[in-house]
Amino acid sequence: MNLHGRLSDRAEAGRPVRVALIGAGKFGSMFLAQVPTIPGLEVAAIADLDPDRARAACRAVGWAEDRVAATRFTDDGAAAAADPAAEVVIEATGAPEAGIRHARAAIAAGRHVVMVNVEADVLAGPVLAAEARAAGVVYSMAYGDQPALVAEMVDWARAAGFTVAAAGKGTKYLPAYHAVTPDDVWAHYGLTADEARAAGMNPQMFNSFLDGTKSAIEMAAIANACGLDVPEAGLAFPPCGVDDLAHVLRPRSVGGQLEREGMVEVVSSLERDGRPVFRDLRWGVYVVLKAETDYAAACFRQYGLPVDATGRYAAMYKPFHLIGMELSISVLSAALRGEPTGQTRGWRGDAVAIAKRDLAAGEMLDGEGGHTVWGRAMPAAASAAAQALPIGLAHRVPLRRAIPAGTVLTLADVQLDETAEGVRARRAMLAA
Repeated sequence: MNLHGRLSDRAEAGRPVRVALIGAGKFGSMFLAQVPTIPGLEVAAIADLDPDRARAACRAVGWAEDRVAATRFTDDGAAAAADPAAEVVIEATGAPEAGIRHARAAIAAGRHVVMVNVEADVLAGPVLAAEARAAGVVYSMAYGDQPALVAEMVDWARAAGFTVAAAGKGTKYLPAYHAVTPDDVWAHYGLTADEARAAGMNPQMFNSFLDGTKSAIEMAAIANACGLDVPEAGLAFPPCGVDDLAHVLRPRSVGGQLEREGMVEVVSSLERDGRPVFRDLRWGVYVVLKAETDYAAACFRQYGLPVDATGRYAAMYKPFHLIGMELSISVLSAALRGEPTGQTRGWRGDAVAIAKRDLAAGEMLDGEGGHTVWGRAMPAAASAAAQALPIGLAHRVPLRRAIPAGTVLTLADVQLDETAEGVRARRAMLAA
């Protein structure tokens, strides 16, 4: 990639790459931990709803006091996005509405955007990417997070001349997890509520990882960036270890579990009876390749790739991801090469709200990882036809009518604020 060499040239010229970070939570803190060891990369401003907490986060990850003192802290994300000292803006709040607002402020100010906030990207990515292109700036997925890592693997595979049969990630999954709420999430992580509280772990956020919502959001993002398809019935989460990826994640027509080639899917690290999968991919990402010739298939075997029985399908995988600790790759790619590390290129996948239980008219939805709904991946065409409610718009909105458990909610089922950035962006996508 030569990013380090290019950054060294900038540093020697006295022109460091300067960043504004919005959101100093876990992802942002992991990025901040690496900054002091990357000469030529500086943080000009950090925005957080609690600036003192952001300062504490900097100290906790090892920042010296002079570095803390040289950084501007604010509670105004839009102001940080337009900071004249910043070249790249990192949006890491996780809140869809705020993420869209901050991205637009950065684009308007001529700043590149690294969108850690995949919730905002799945809700409005096609609109934001188009606005960034029109403004001549980069709008990018966040390297270190699984969607960008998958996008990189898919791009590698296609550039090398392989057909992509499937791509995605691993996670811990059982069907019962769709009904889990923040009240009972910690038992599934092997923690007590007190232990989780002491570690500063947010139960609703961690529940979104468990109940299937985060997987739906991330697979929709990958579909939109890579031109892949979302399964018609939603993600199946087949139990699968790394040795069996090429066998399981191939089309049904040749003995696999996919509807066809070119799909996103998440593999579970648990068998359906709760036993651990052998050599699971819980923390990693994968791509399944198809050889188009006998010669290429023979090379798969000769060079040790895990293949299916036909020898035509082979898997490549990365067993881990380091989220914020790898985020500088996106920042530097945008600033030094003018290229995103993955970017929404179309609307092919969506993450829609499903009722976790019977919901009453007037009840307030509490969004991703909450008590009321979970997010299921759905093809964008099906979502648009059903006028389905995106999970990103299912937070703090009241229900107009009673909804049975397991139902896909629609835009008409809730009272939306039509002036909200997210609502306006989704209306524009539906009208396109």
